[in-house]
Amino acid sequence: MNRFLTSLPIVALTATITAGGQLGAIAPALANQTLVQLSESDQNWVMPGKNYNSDNFSKLGQINSDNVKQLRAAWSFSTGVLNGHEGAPLVVDGKMYVHGAFPNTTFALDLKDPSRILWQHKPKQDPVARSVACCDIVNRGLAYWPGDGRVPPLILKTQLDGHVVALNATTGEEYWKIENSDIRVGSTLTIAPYVVKDLVIIGSSGAELGVRGYVTAYDVKTGSMAWRAFATGSDEAMLIGDDFNASNPHYGQKGLGLQTWEGDAWKIGGGTNWGWYAYDPGVDLLYYGTGNPAPWNETMRPGDNKWTMTIFAREASSGKAKFGYQKTPHDEWDYAGVNVMMLSEQKDKAGKTRKLLTHPDRNGIVYTLDRTNGELVSADKIDDTVNVFTHVDLKTGVPVRNPEYATRMDHTGRDICPSAMGYHNQGHDSYDPNKQLFFMGINHICMDWEPFMLPYRAGQFFVGATLNMYPGPKGDRQGFEGLGQIKAYNSITGEFKWEKMERFAVWGGTLATAGNLVFYGTLDGFIKARHSDTGELLWKFKLPSGVIGYPITYEHAGTQYVAIMYGVGGWPGVGLVFDLQDPTAGLGAVGAFKNLQHYTQMGGGVMVFSLNGKSPFDNVSVGEYGG
Repeated sequence: MNRFLTSLPIVALTATITAGGQLGAIAPALANQTLVQLSESDQNWVMPGKNYNSDNFSKLGQINSDNVKQLRAAWSFSTGVLNGHEGAPLVVDGKMYVHGAFPNTTFALDLKDPSRILWQHKPKQDPVARSVACCDIVNRGLAYWPGDGRVPPLILKTQLDGHVVALNATTGEEYWKIENSDIRVGSTLTIAPYVVKDLVIIGSSGAELGVRGYVTAYDVKTGSMAWRAFATGSDEAMLIGDDFNASNPHYGQKGLGLQTWEGDAWKIGGGTNWGWYAYDPGVDLLYYGTGNPAPWNETMRPGDNKWTMTIFAREASSGKAKFGYQKTPHDEWDYAGVNVMMLSEQKDKAGKTRKLLTHPDRNGIVYTLDRTNGELVSADKIDDTVNVFTHVDLKTGVPVRNPEYATRMDHTGRDICPSAMGYHNQGHDSYDPNKQLFFMGINHICMDWEPFMLPYRAGQFFVGATLNMYPGPKGDRQGFEGLGQIKAYNSITGEFKWEKMERFAVWGGTLATAGNLVFYGTLDGFIKARHSDTGELLWKFKLPSGVIGYPITYEHAGTQYVAIMYGVGGWPGVGLVFDLQDPTAGLGAVGAFKNLQHYTQMGGGVMVFSLNGKSPFDNVSVGEYGG
């Protein structure tokens, strides 16, 4: 497909693309049609999550449950960086675009000959960004905009120092650069940009330093700001729409970004969003989650602390919030709600076909909402060992707390499940629409929590709690293993079709394919394939380092490939990466993952697989000099 195909103006009349990828009736264009078409192609992986449904599902079946044992390494690429590698590369029109942790170098590779780097972008950044970044110096990926004939195709990236950069996708040259975040107050960028129409959506990081969260839309052609919406504060600053929560007024409507905070605490109240997005072109709504309130010590911020911990739906064009559902009012445990949003169309228990959004949350609950109006359809425990809540009241949407596991002052909370890492964290999961199953990578980690008081100082950590973490009840608490699970979940019935334990947390996420397979990486350095119907382990390969990203798959020159980034790190790997020993260091991660160093070491790169290792280098002249 011609990368320079002109995208139609937002107001133009054109055929729309339905959630199933089919052409619909004539209506105003609500998405960049070129990008939609590229995302539906088996040859491409043009955005985080594969498509706007953000379901990490591929229709490819050349690699399937019958022959997956024949997968072999085809080629690999090192980024030259040893910190954690989250997210996944992009594949567009025969090129692979690879990102890395700080210093956030970006590489373009030619899939016909991946031995040669087409271009690389090596930014110069303020090293201070490293010292204010929470939980390693990771980055979650890139975005692609296909150009319009006047502006070239662009690769969009974020930098840890708070800048957003647009690169010419053909040459790697900077097209524009803007500052989104101020590292002087601890606001960094680790999020993957997200392109909707001619806008690039950028979140924020730094709630652990008291950063007030916001999401921003920039004109992808110029870098000029289109809108910005905060997570706390006035309705005007939060871009609360006139009809906000009209279908669910019990969620709360006007004025709550101020009224649910004491004094001016909302100004340093967190609610950053550094996770994943989804988008429904049919209703022009962008979906994402806001993170934890600041500080972690709940005594210091009375009230529900809205709108942190919230699933938001915003009009992509204006940023106006249509609905917001707060999953954990007055969070006590750092259950930051930025996790993946996956869109589906399914029949509910009454047999009515509905447009749904499914979100596995840090708080141990997997939520499904009607994505057109925010109505809560289901809220199931990710694991039966969740103990902070007894259940979620579906009428009010409010979780019913178990006071035994509260984190009040002058008290050490014991055996709190899940831990602050959540039973799910930043991993990007997948959904198979044919099987109506979600494949979730799970943490199985609990904790002890001791709060303490502290003052706010700009640019310094603002947490107020000491944590000890260890495996959940189904793990080996003496051996500090059994810290993760992989599960297949039906959001309509609430049932788990299968679940399997893992030695460490399944941190990075999953990929589902039409070949009856679910792929994922492990912290101890394997990529694995299980049968998506049964969970049977069919294949695995030992990678150079542990995995905190998710796999992708694409077809090139008639061959299906599976690619995954390796590079242990992130929150679970901070002890290994920074050689920390105190079990409470790394906000409790060091103790939980004390055994990780016995299974893997640092690395950083991409490994690509195919059946029997078929690759461009089967032709031995590819990449050769002088024959």
